[in-house]
Amino acid sequence: MPAHLLIIDDDPSILEMMRLVLEEEGGYQVTIAEMFFEDVIDVERLQPDLILLDFRFGGHEDGWNFLQKLKLHRPTMHIPIILCTAGLADVSQQEPILEQKGIPILYKPFHLDELLDLVEKCLAHRSPTSTKKVLDEV
Repeated sequence: MPAHLLIIDDDPSILEMMRLVLEEEGGYQVTIAEMFFEDVIDVERLQPDLILLDFRFGGHEDGWNFLQKLKLHRPTMHIPIILCTAGLADVSQQEPILEQKGIPILYKPFHLDELLDLVEKCLAHRSPTSTKKVLDEV
């Protein structure tokens, strides 16, 4: 069964391009969302293996806030996340924290091979028992 990726971005053209590349080239199952979920429980229900999360939504750094919610919620805290952004200056303050937490940044514009390689690396480093661990802790 292919890995399930969740892409959250407010730009429909980016969403569609990423979906096509990751499904066609990567062979992944992809779910896309143009806005944040009301509750991280909705992400939990989708059970993605990886999340690609846009940093800025509507000119605000809402991706940072949603990332924190995902990492504080026990059932989603172990899901690998790739933070996507076109704003180098926006992320520069958080970059050391993100590196420390193992959250890579994909800067837009990016090459399609860069996207595929980063997704593959993140999926290879995820813990196969992370979901089981979380369920055992509950």
